Amino acid sequence: MAVTTNRVPLTGLARKLVADGLLDEATASQAFQGALAEKIPFVKYLVDNSLGSSKEIAHAASVEFGVPLVDIDCLDIDADTVKLVKENTIQKHHALPLYKRGGRMFIGVSDPTNLQALDEIRFQVGINTEPVLVEEDKLQKAISRTLEAADTSLADMDDDDFDDLEGLEVGAEEESRDDEADIDDAPVVRFVNKVLLDAIKKGASDLHFEPYEKYYRVRLRIDGVLQELAKPPLILATKIAARIKVMSRLDVSERRVPQDGRIKLKLSKTKAIDFRVSTMPTLFGEKCVLRVLDSDAAKLQIDQLGYEDFQKELFLKNLHKPYGMFLVTGPTGSGKTVSLYTGINILNTHSINISTAEDPVEINLPGINQVQVDERTGMTFPKALKAFLRQDPDVILVGEIRDIETASIAVKAAQTGHMVMSTLHTNDGPQTLTRLKDMGVAPFAVATTINLVTAQRLARRLISDTKVAVDMPKEALLKEGFTEEEVNAGVKLYGPPPGDANAGYKGRTGLYQVMGISDAMKRLIIEGANAVQLADQSKAEGIWDLRKSGLNKARLGITSLAEINRVTME
Repeated sequence: MAVTTNRVPLTGLARKLVADGLLDEATASQAFQGALAEKIPFVKYLVDNSLGSSKEIAHAASVEFGVPLVDIDCLDIDADTVKLVKENTIQKHHALPLYKRGGRMFIGVSDPTNLQALDEIRFQVGINTEPVLVEEDKLQKAISRTLEAADTSLADMDDDDFDDLEGLEVGAEEESRDDEADIDDAPVVRFVNKVLLDAIKKGASDLHFEPYEKYYRVRLRIDGVLQELAKPPLILATKIAARIKVMSRLDVSERRVPQDGRIKLKLSKTKAIDFRVSTMPTLFGEKCVLRVLDSDAAKLQIDQLGYEDFQKELFLKNLHKPYGMFLVTGPTGSGKTVSLYTGINILNTHSINISTAEDPVEINLPGINQVQVDERTGMTFPKALKAFLRQDPDVILVGEIRDIETASIAVKAAQTGHMVMSTLHTNDGPQTLTRLKDMGVAPFAVATTINLVTAQRLARRLISDTKVAVDMPKEALLKEGFTEEEVNAGVKLYGPPPGDANAGYKGRTGLYQVMGISDAMKRLIIEGANAVQLADQSKAEGIWDLRKSGLNKARLGITSLAEINRVTME
């Protein structure tokens, strides 16, 4: 008795692949039935199940149906064209709108027989559609990449995206105002909430909401590098800015001047994240920048910051001195606040009175008397410092020394038996000493009050599981700053894997120049030495500069030489 098989008659692309020897008939029939059962395109089923080469299938389809084959990686996909088609349509039919030309929309597909997709898109947009063949694996990546930043995500987001959001503390929403009725647009509210959550999940330090003439974008700063997150429709720029201003208790109607506010995002009963909000009117609308203030960052132990053992020992020795100045220096975003808070937490015991003047107070620290500096109310750094001296302090933290008045009071406090901790925006330790003299502080006061200057930068950490070895000739290593002894002993460097360099890093480590003020250094300061002379003296004393600290981190495989070059700029 003959055995019959339930094979579906092969047509179209499946028959072509069998004829070309790319598939046998049984496999093609099985794949055809499997694609029907899973309701996905035939080509997608083949590639997902490793039944055929994406490149060979695309070439065969192009020849069979006379549809042009393009490399989608070389195309600049038009975001405005993508907006015209619903996201669920793109995902359902596995077809990506690419661009419009001459009254026609060109659709990227991996199977040109998918006429239903072309018809549905044509019905949605009201213009004729033309297929363009794309390799299936590249099409999948392009659809995923495009939809992550696609404007249509605003309308298609589900409230389930926010199941882990227990509560959002916002201000001014209880007031009934006509302008807020326009703001409370559900898709916009969900979009802003989702961006805030994404920022937290990705470990971002800052969020940028940026309006431009022809587009609007949202970027996150992750490990010190800005990365684009989304490009919502430009028409929503005003609503997004207004929503952020409502959440942070700012004046929604005022769009002509910068404003500052704060948002508290409750993730659970015990976990909350604060955002410091700054709005600024630009040429094409209000730009909003949110700084993520995670209190967990202030609870880091000193061993987590990346100090070398001898640097940590010097840091702690000077931190526990009863008086003098303890300065941390570096550009914005270099981790100065975290270093200061780490030191403050070490000193924060029941026997020590600590007061801080900050602009703004970024993180609340229990047991610390924190004062918010506000020029509008007259609470300036000098006024706060003068008040602290009448409050029986042991340790005073000044958020930043910006002018001669603040510097003079800080120096006097350090000279009268108080430990003063602060920050300056200078590049390294020697420049910090000359900067204070340039501000008007007497050289003798600089020499006798400063105990320690720590200059720092943050470099991204390589992911240990994905980092790859990088070979460099001896001459190149010496030119980068490695010593002859280090090179002869063997320097093994690593870098991120080929492709997206950002994917090879996670987290950051500190690069430090921890400079104590020796007697020789004090003499040079009093004699009026410049920053170059002071740097030579610190080098002679064996103090590592930022470059040396960075090269050591690269030599240990913690980060890459390219990253060290990016942050030390030498």
